[in-house]
This record gives sequence, structure tokens and C-alpha cells, in this order.
Amino acid sequence: MADPLFDSPETFADEAPQPADTTMAMVVYALLLAGFVVGITPIVGVIIAYVYRGKGPPWLDGHYRYQIRTFWIGLLYAIVAALLSLIGIGLILMLGLAIWLIVRCVKGFKGLQEKRAPSNIETWLW
Repeated sequence: MADPLFDSPETFADEAPQPADTTMAMVVYALLLAGFVVGITPIVGVIIAYVYRGKGPPWLDGHYRYQIRTFWIGLLYAIVAALLSLIGIGLILMLGLAIWLIVRCVKGFKGLQEKRAPSNIETWLW
């Protein structure tokens, strides 16, 4: 006996592919930027990125990977800049780090609006 649920072509005719939900990826970018004001928010953001990684289309997963890399690379740059502040150049490097983070987050926001992965996910720069 045939199952009418699976034999009827009109059963799934009304279902359109669901667009990817970019809300959490936007929240993570915002949390990374909010780290300028409240220092703990990037940690919350990277945890969210780890949780949501692998649960969306490949282009959205690229954003989560980009965010995770931004957090860890930024942390490394911040440690180096803090150590070098002892000899005076760390403050200039901190300014460079701030610009680097803003550029990466703006690129990420733009990619989310265009529904595509950020370019050069593997890069250590922009």
C-alpha cells in the first residue's frame, strides 16, 4: 500500500527553500566590535560562532570561520602589542589592531548583506 504523504507531488509544492538566517552572524560581528567598549563581548561572540558553525549553508559557515579567526588572530596581535607597549610602539600597534578589526567586521557585514562568504577567509590581514 502506498503512503499518500510521499506519493503526492503537491505535498511539498508550497515549501520554498528557506533563506539562511544571518542574524547570529551579524550579532557576532557586533560583539567583536563592542569589544572596544566592553572587553568581554568578543569572547561571547567567538563562543556563539563556534556554536553556530556548521549549521548553515557553506557561505554562512565561511563567516563563522572568519569570525573565529578574527578573534584568535586579534588576540595574538593584542598580546604582541601589549608586550611591545613596554618599549613604546605598542600603542601604535593597538591603533593598527583597532583599524584591522573594524575593516574585517565591515567586510563581514557587507558579505552577509550580499549573501556570500567573506573574501580571503584564511588571510591574517584584511
